Amino acid sequence: MPPAELVTKFKDVQQDGATLELVVWRLAEAVPPSAHRFKYRAAYVVNGVRVIGFDNERGKGDHCHVDGVEYPYTFVDPARLVEDFIAAVAARRTK
Repeated sequence: MPPAELVTKFKDVQQDGATLELVVWRLAEAVPPSAHRFKYRAAYVVNGVRVIGFDNERGKGDHCHVDGVEYPYTFVDPARLVEDFIAAVAARRTK
């Protein structure tokens, strides 16, 4: 298996200028302390500020950011990550 295999990647610029971007890679080994073999990042950016973010940074593990506050995140699989990210963005947009 190569060091990293792209699983999915998308970027969408909304009419209001907000940006949604998500990238997921399958790795040969997990990124500690995550137990799974996926590396991911997802961001919803409004006016240059990350409002929603999901990632599994080395040393921090799976977590999400909502309005500048970091929370633990339970990663299940890439499909669920996409669902959770879209749901978090939708919930934030209705504020």
